[in-house]
Amino acid sequence: MAEDEVTPEQLAAIAAENEEPEPVNYKPPAQKSVKEIQELDKDDESLRKYKEVLLGPGVTEADPHAPNVQVTRMALVCESAPNPLVLDLQGDLEAFKKQAFVLKEGVEYKIKISFKVNKEIVSGLKYVQQTFRKGMKIDKSDYMVGSYGPRPTEYDFLTTMEEAPKGLLARGNYVIKSKFTDDDKHDHLSWEWNLNIKKDWND
Repeated sequence: MAEDEVTPEQLAAIAAENEEPEPVNYKPPAQKSVKEIQELDKDDESLRKYKEVLLGPGVTEADPHAPNVQVTRMALVCESAPNPLVLDLQGDLEAFKKQAFVLKEGVEYKIKISFKVNKEIVSGLKYVQQTFRKGMKIDKSDYMVGSYGPRPTEYDFLTTMEEAPKGLLARGNYVIKSKFTDDDKHDHLSWEWNLNIKKDWND
């Protein structure tokens, strides 16, 4: 069988193995602005200091036109990769559909998302990834990123260690649809990229 010649039945079997459990019925608490939180219990010195550690010394003046959450970069962190595997998510997202990350089969890697929070606390940030092969969805992963307050520097989020698929049937091109969202279902950024699993890095 030639590389990338996987049958629909085999894809369906892979998709069934990767079925997600039913989501937990979680209701997030009511959202408060940074200013509201800083005003609460402001006469309690120990609480004020604690909030300063969590939120920083005060609300910084952010660009009023900038979104609250800016997703800036995505990288595949793989120690054995011969070159950095980085996507600049502030550029032309459509261009990613015409190129592909190459991963050697069976290697371990993590996905790193870099992002900024500019104005208000954002709760329940989540990275969602759907993987397609020959047009069929074969996997979906949800990563809880957490809640973050505004600051001038970027945050980095690393997924748990993943292992690239291996074997003749696993080699070939995968289309991955990524989304950075939150408890309020804001779509902070969606992008599509390609992953090409090869026998070796330079095949």
